Amino acid sequence: MLLGVATAMLLATSGCSGGLLAADEAGSEETGTVKLAMVVPISGSSAPTGEYMANAAQLAVDEINEAGGVLDGRQLELLVEDEACDAQQGVASANKAVSAGAVISVGGYCSGATLPQLPIFEEANVPMIIPAANSQDLVNQGLKNVFLVNGTGNQQSTAALEYMLKTGVASVALVDDNDSYSADITAETARLIEEDGTVTLALGTSVTPGESDYSAAVRDIMNADPELVYWTGYYQEGGLIINQLRNSGFEGDIMVADGSVDGSISEIVGAGAEGVLATMTQTPDTLEGGGDWIASYEEAFGSAPGPFSLQSYDAVRVAAHAIDEAGSTDGDAIIAALEAIDGFEMFSGPLTFTADHTLSNGGFIILSIQDGAFALEDDLS
Repeated sequence: MLLGVATAMLLATSGCSGGLLAADEAGSEETGTVKLAMVVPISGSSAPTGEYMANAAQLAVDEINEAGGVLDGRQLELLVEDEACDAQQGVASANKAVSAGAVISVGGYCSGATLPQLPIFEEANVPMIIPAANSQDLVNQGLKNVFLVNGTGNQQSTAALEYMLKTGVASVALVDDNDSYSADITAETARLIEEDGTVTLALGTSVTPGESDYSAAVRDIMNADPELVYWTGYYQEGGLIINQLRNSGFEGDIMVADGSVDGSISEIVGAGAEGVLATMTQTPDTLEGGGDWIASYEEAFGSAPGPFSLQSYDAVRVAAHAIDEAGSTDGDAIIAALEAIDGFEMFSGPLTFTADHTLSNGGFIILSIQDGAFALEDDLS
């Protein structure tokens, strides 16, 4: 059973480096629950994804607590706060979590709302294990406390180009929403396309999120006549753009980035969503042998898991492992333990962080909408 395997991996790799005794010997009193901050969208249009993430993180917390917790018996406590994919809200929630005593952060969905949280958690010496947000800007600052357990924008762009080359795409239009996450993927994809020289960049354009009429961008795309359109923003705007493209007669392929991988996009677009491609890391439905984990999630929350639930579950497990290896909740000790991880088993494979605290392999695959739901199209193996 995959759930049992995951818990066993945690216990086998967590080693108790002294626990409470070590903390007392170091002169710091450590008692009570160990608080983990999870700042994700609980309100706003991305709230469904935030719910998947918070639920999966809570599932991991419950399993770890049932197995004995961390640091020789202390229980984990998950503090869920709302980022609403809004920078101001993200800052307020990060400050709230720090004030409440969070010793490690396991949240972060929208890069634009996660980026302004970085200095808050850095000042408090709180390590961040980010499960979803993946703009290159998150690691370009070189902060010692920031770690990504989702592939970066560069790794996603690499996967996108790999698929284009594999399927013989001759020309592409890149469309973003000017958000750090979206613009990062577009810029990286454009750079890789230009360096490779095989695919023609027919158009690069940006839209303003929150609007309902994207006819100007659609008109530019139609005039550029690309074989493929790659939308790198979130699903709300992506659904509208896809719908308006299809209604304008666009017959080429459409691909979206991981921020648009949500069942809601099919509800927005309807039948026109069929065949839409996506660059994405593992989802519960594409995980080989993932049925037991899905069943455990459904039993706990009465609904199926969604995008970034696996990554959020693993972020908590990595946090617990690092806390145990550190032997305390001291930020510097946890950071050192995270940097020392070598082969910790996650759903995406063995974890060892690179020098810039990202995954050595982003693990991106290609999905497509089949019968209204995202399914595996190409594992790029």
